[in-house]
Amino acid sequence: MYLDDSVRKGLLDRLRASAGDRGRRVLLTGATVVTMDPSLGVLPTGDVLLEDDVIAAVGEDLRSQGAETDAVVIDASGCIVAPGFVDTHRHAWETQLRRVMPDVDDLGGYVTTTLLGYAPVYRPHDMYVGTRLAALTALDSGITTMLDFSHNSRTAAHSDAAVRALVDSGIRGVHAAMAPHFGDWDKQWPADVGRLQKEHGNRLLTFRIAALATGEIAGPDLEYGPRLAAAARELGVAVSVDAVFGPASSQAILEWERQGLLGPDLTLIHSTGLTPDAWRAIGDSGTTIALAPTSDAQIGLESAIPAIDEALTAGVRPGLSIDVEVALASDMFTQMRALHAIQRMRAVNAAYGTDAEPRRISTSDVLDFATLQGARTNGLGEVTGSLTPGKQADVLVIRAEDVNNMPLNDAVGTLVLGTDARNVDTVFVAGQVRKWGGLLLDVDLAALREEVAASRDYVLGAGAGAGAGAGAGA
Repeated sequence: MYLDDSVRKGLLDRLRASAGDRGRRVLLTGATVVTMDPSLGVLPTGDVLLEDDVIAAVGEDLRSQGAETDAVVIDASGCIVAPGFVDTHRHAWETQLRRVMPDVDDLGGYVTTTLLGYAPVYRPHDMYVGTRLAALTALDSGITTMLDFSHNSRTAAHSDAAVRALVDSGIRGVHAAMAPHFGDWDKQWPADVGRLQKEHGNRLLTFRIAALATGEIAGPDLEYGPRLAAAARELGVAVSVDAVFGPASSQAILEWERQGLLGPDLTLIHSTGLTPDAWRAIGDSGTTIALAPTSDAQIGLESAIPAIDEALTAGVRPGLSIDVEVALASDMFTQMRALHAIQRMRAVNAAYGTDAEPRRISTSDVLDFATLQGARTNGLGEVTGSLTPGKQADVLVIRAEDVNNMPLNDAVGTLVLGTDARNVDTVFVAGQVRKWGGLLLDVDLAALREEVAASRDYVLGAGAGAGAGAGAGA
């Protein structure tokens, strides 16, 4: 926000002093408000009132209705106020291995180096460090909800560390636990998800079972089917399924349809190279989809084309995700832009030389995928993803008059095509401020840097000793 330093500091002091007060109200005023609520749309100049941990009201002039009474009033003129982004799939424990293999050419290279080589040497402390770094980076770039597909749950201590990292970061977390692909583990999964839910579940943290589509990579114990579906039902949790690719996954989807295992409580990740019949089954059942645009295209997963056209044809509006930071970017802006460009390129190319009209998606579509649809995909559609009164106060304030955004002509276009993490001024999660004035709060960056580097050095050293690293730097 474009505030005098002393004013900014005074507001932060008030926000922090009143953080635990019952009925605490915060009024963001004078902004362009992108609600992502179809009934509210975009307000060229509007206000958003937060009360405790929820959005109390959204309107063009809430001050005239007395909203500023007893509220911390924040002048957000020159800014865009929007819902926080929602990441539907990120392997957060790997984050200290960022860009260790930036030019990995296929899934096999990633699996061999990361899951076979480095994952078995991770200690619970390394799980904590990687997961916390991922969550803090998410918050810094405006992601307020992150599904952590934690597929290195070797022991209960490993899982506890990953969950504690989400809690300590202040993000809205979804911990999706899965046993490791390779190496020794305690066989505590999936039953341990019930313990995690009982001991750690709260208003900011929910749980899922994570699984693979087939046993091709890591054997039958990790593949989704009747056993894991029954475990999820018994625990009252949903399931996220990774590595959904090609003919084998298409056959699995049709078998799940026959077994009655598809539905809104199931999320299929990637979903590249699936058959039309598999997409029919997905659409008919209301199964949700998490796309990973840069992962599919850059690593070359199956067809290497994000399955956006297939999803929309089946009647599914997907969520978006980051996937693996060992080779990919960390933020949602990159995912939106990549998907927007790839789909529109394909649409025009398909119509080239014909009289057909290209079927392009819009910036409004990809912003919807990154917010409201991401929340729905994570099972949180009634909780977050839009600035709808009654939903949780997961809110971004984006500087729209910074040099890369000025002048503000189209708010949605600016969020999708112009903005990056440097423009994310303020982040609220459940009404609590996590980023302010462009800086993460309550994070000792020097200590974080030292901790991350030490963990990275340990993992790379121990992994190399175990024969890992064949693909690193390739």
